[in-house]
Amino acid sequence: MVPHLVTALSGPLLELEQRFLAQSAWIEQWFRASWQEYTPPFYSSCDLRNAGFKLAPVDTNLFPGGFNNLNPDFLPLCVQAIMGAVEKFCPEACRILLIPENHDRNLFYWQNVARLSLILRHAGLNARIGSLSLAEPVTINLPDGQSLSLEPLLRRGNRIELADFSPCAILLNNDLSAGIPPILRDLNGQTLLPPLHAGWSIRRKSRHFAAYDKVAHEFSGLVGIDPWRINPAFAVCGGLDFRNRQGEEELADTVSGVLAGIRDKYREHDITETPYVVVKADAGTYGMGVMTVKDASEVIGLNRRQRNRMSIVKEGLAVNEVLVQEGVHTHETVREAIAEPVVYMIDRYVVGGFYRVHTARERDENLNSPGMEFEPLAFDTACNLPDCSDNPDAPPNRFYAYGVIGRLACLAAARELKATESLPEGQNPSAMLASA
Repeated sequence: MVPHLVTALSGPLLELEQRFLAQSAWIEQWFRASWQEYTPPFYSSCDLRNAGFKLAPVDTNLFPGGFNNLNPDFLPLCVQAIMGAVEKFCPEACRILLIPENHDRNLFYWQNVARLSLILRHAGLNARIGSLSLAEPVTINLPDGQSLSLEPLLRRGNRIELADFSPCAILLNNDLSAGIPPILRDLNGQTLLPPLHAGWSIRRKSRHFAAYDKVAHEFSGLVGIDPWRINPAFAVCGGLDFRNRQGEEELADTVSGVLAGIRDKYREHDITETPYVVVKADAGTYGMGVMTVKDASEVIGLNRRQRNRMSIVKEGLAVNEVLVQEGVHTHETVREAIAEPVVYMIDRYVVGGFYRVHTARERDENLNSPGMEFEPLAFDTACNLPDCSDNPDAPPNRFYAYGVIGRLACLAAARELKATESLPEGQNPSAMLASA
């Protein structure tokens, strides 16, 4: 068991964590040089899995929706990071329009919007909330007594406005799974963050992890480790139609190939765990279109429920291409429930994190599913400032490795966005993997 909890900060630091701490000065210099070449996303979050022998990202979100799950003590970090990001992307900004998802009943998500609005206001911005799906203003009452005012968007020439509000900048907290709406296209004189090509109508997980693969190899050369220890293997399989059982054999072959590579690595590192892969939609989020597989035969002859679950994701987006990603076990628990850390970043700065917890899942299963809970106070110290004293159990040291991997994923996202600036919607990602 690898304890990384506020309530159980004991036990030895893992060898990988110790290596990062010992070389933290070189690591920070390397990151600083990397950010001079690549512009990080405005904000991002990264789901991590810690197997002890391996610490790797399994997903990176460019429209994070869990700011309400961060430790409230980290609010000053968020405000400072937002100030820096706004000065970089739109230094003259004083009015900002926040465009959220189209959820209408998910109060947890609206608590995230409320927290994000608060951060923007503390950063000196006049922040209002506009909706892509409303025709009339709506007030949402939250469990903590707060209320949010949502207003319909108006298109005036090449600008997006509210009835009495003309923003300098627009912040999307909507991942555009349903495509890019016409109202957001061809804006002039307004900064849009993140850019439209960060949405799922263009973005692909395979493209992100191809970029991450290169980042991981460069970083591993710096610290002297096998890149596999921080990098999940993956492959892409396209031409699928789950409902009509098309592409099953091709998917089985892809799964078999990735599993064989994992077994080779397990033998190389004397690991006795059972290898597995996660088959997930190459575009989309919210944990939809995901299945865990330990043998290639498991993707042949899926039952109707399995096929339906894999065939569409959020906003009804059809799945015809999947990422077959190496599964990384998690050895972390919260109150005996399986847990995985999630790291949040604004610009290039780690601003906090939390644990995603699921009482009904095993350590080799997807935790981003109905029934999950969050442990918002798990990270009681920042991830990016290790204690350089001789005390290995200093709380910051327990989380520094998380911050390093989260920033590597953020750097990969920066490279990914730079490589996809001119891609049209629906571009097949396979041809882009080599240039990510």
